[in-house]
This record gives sequence, C-alpha cells and structure tokens, in this order.
Amino acid sequence: MEQFGLQNKTILITGASSGIGRACALECAKSGANLILSGRNESKLDEVSKDCGGSIVAEDLSSSQGVANLVDCIQNVDGIVHAAGIVKPFPISFVGEKHIREIQNINFNAPVELTSTLLRKKKINNGASIVFISSISSSFPYKGGAVYTAFKAALETYSKVVALEYAHKNIRSNCIKAALVNTRVLEETVNSLPEELLENHKKKYLLGFGEPEDVANAALFLLSEASRWVTGTNLILDGGLTAGA
Repeated sequence: MEQFGLQNKTILITGASSGIGRACALECAKSGANLILSGRNESKLDEVSKDCGGSIVAEDLSSSQGVANLVDCIQNVDGIVHAAGIVKPFPISFVGEKHIREIQNINFNAPVELTSTLLRKKKINNGASIVFISSISSSFPYKGGAVYTAFKAALETYSKVVALEYAHKNIRSNCIKAALVNTRVLEETVNSLPEELLENHKKKYLLGFGEPEDVANAALFLLSEASRWVTGTNLILDGGLTAGA
C-alpha cells in the first residue's frame, strides 16, 4: 500500500551493521527508501549495503566527534531510526562513572546529540519521522539494569519533547519499547543466565521472543505516512510479556 511506502525518502539508520538496525535497513530498502547506514564496523556496513543499497558512514557515535562527522556527511533526511545501543548489566553497588558514561554515551548522548544537531542545522526535512529504539525495561526494570533502564527512560522523555517542539513542522518523534529480540544481545543474555531461568522467562512471552524484523516492521510503520497522526508515543513490542501487568 502506498501509504506504507518510503519512495523518494532518505532514511538514516544508526547501528545498521547488525541486529535491529540491519533489519530496519533491509525493510526500508524494500519500501523504496534511499538509505544512509551508520555504524562502527565498516566491513559489516559494506555487507548490509550490498543487500539493500545506500551509502555508509562508519563512525563511533559514542563520541561527539563521531556524531559531528556523521552530520557533516548528511544533506537532508526524511526519517531516522536510532538503533545503535549496548546493554551491559551491572549491580548497583558496583556502578561507577566509567560504567555510567559507557552506557550513557551510546544509548542516550548519541541519539540526542545527533537529533538535536541535525535539527539545528536544518537537515531534517519538514514532515520527517524520528524513531528511537527504546526498551520495555524502562517501564519494567530488572536487577542489574539500573543504568541502562534509566537512560532508556530519559530517551523516551526526550522523544516526547521533540514531538512537542517540532509539531509545527510536522516532524514526528516516537519510541519503540522492545522486549527481548533474537539478536546478539539476547545471545549474551542467554550465556549469562541459567537455562532454567531463561526458559521460565520465555514462558511469560505469549508470542515468544521477537525477531529483528518484528521491530523493523514497526519502525517502517512509524517512518511512513501511514502513521502521520502518531507522535510523542511509545509503541510496546513485547510479544504479550506485559499483557497481564
């Protein structure tokens, strides 16, 4: 359907070299988007680009210089998917400045600084859509996730303010609150948890764990004109995990 298409739209995707970011790139390409793919691993970005086209910009967005370099490579965009991020569980009693900065830089500072800089330089077109990949854990915290969940919650608030401040330009801003998805992050979680504990958690998902394509399809909807009346929201994708909460 035409309203779900991204023809003649330029979409920037961060974290595009793997996982959810890669899936978003593939789905956006199928819908006709012109892509700008960003990530730290240039060789992996090349592989994704071979599958879906688009230009690549290999930068480490955990630094302000990396963000500035990416912005310099961009003319104008009609949409952004902020998929870059890391998850590193840490007990509260061991949380220190180094751990806080590591999680903050890529999960909060990078998408915020990138979005704000692009807006300031008028490189986000009127009518554009910005999609932040957040986490269901911002509303349902877990042991070891104090820093990660705190910054995801902060990102959701930032997104709402973007929606408020740029509504006059029809620029929309939304978050996707995803639960466990079959990516490298899930693999790391599997390796760090007893098998029985993980199986018990999986049973709480009415539809099982998600796939990167599930998140990508939601991002595609939010990027397209089909969601023209949607802004300042948090879309929950959790396979029914919180249905009875």
